[in-house]
Amino acid sequence: MRYFFLLLILLFTLAACGGKPASPSGTPDPVILTSTTFLADITRNIAGNRVEVASLLAVGTDPHSYQPTPQDITKIEHSKLLILSGADYELFIKPLLKNAGGQREVLEAAAGIHPRKDAQGIDPHLWLDPNNVIFYVQNIREALTHFDPKGSAVYQANADAYILELKKLDAWIVAQVQQVPIEKRLLVTNHEAFGYFAARYGFTITGTVIESFSSDASPSAMEMAALIDQIKSTHAPAIFLDASDNNAIAKVIADETGVRVVTDLHLESLTDGAPAATYIDMMKYNVTQIVAALK
Repeated sequence: MRYFFLLLILLFTLAACGGKPASPSGTPDPVILTSTTFLADITRNIAGNRVEVASLLAVGTDPHSYQPTPQDITKIEHSKLLILSGADYELFIKPLLKNAGGQREVLEAAAGIHPRKDAQGIDPHLWLDPNNVIFYVQNIREALTHFDPKGSAVYQANADAYILELKKLDAWIVAQVQQVPIEKRLLVTNHEAFGYFAARYGFTITGTVIESFSSDASPSAMEMAALIDQIKSTHAPAIFLDASDNNAIAKVIADETGVRVVTDLHLESLTDGAPAATYIDMMKYNVTQIVAALK
């Protein structure tokens, strides 16, 4: 693994010899880097136009199966503030930071939130409850203010406005979920991503195709048989997958149970334009799909 990252750094050095142009200020952009696209959107809502913000992972990338590229090393090299979700979500980041040059502050946006834990470990999917994202906003605002003290008033005003939008989003989700009878609020998902969402909005997680907080795993034959029995006994109507998930196993289970497979949720990445161009759009789209499949 070390030799792999040394190779990446060598490739970056060779590319740099080609004379990559600098920004007008003489400092490569962006200086604010987030791990994921949804974190970049949240950060931009707070930062406004004062700083350049970019995502390490590209649109549509599954963080659980992400593989670094030489361009990713470049992004980290140039960053001055790196914003992670935290709660062991970005397990890939430690070797990248170890091998990247330059200096930067690192913020875990989920700092101060007590994550769910079970036999599988820590559930990192905190952002699927917008109330947790309010903590993200407060932590990001503080980090941006420390990074750029002259922008403190802008960051405070933007954070306050965005928190109001998140509270509106939470109220909207509550209203949408009320369309689904309590006995039908059953979720079968690809991997264990919906714990915070289910706890906030009154869903029961009937089962998961992969008994893990990561999608980068596979179920055993015994686990598949147990899930099929669980779906049949609870009459759960659908299996919900992220658009990046491999749906082959879910379709096998669906053939055995007769349930619908919803394959186009966006849980860990935004989309390039509709339907999930922003974090709020992403949440609204997912909730609309879930409610339509269950009510």
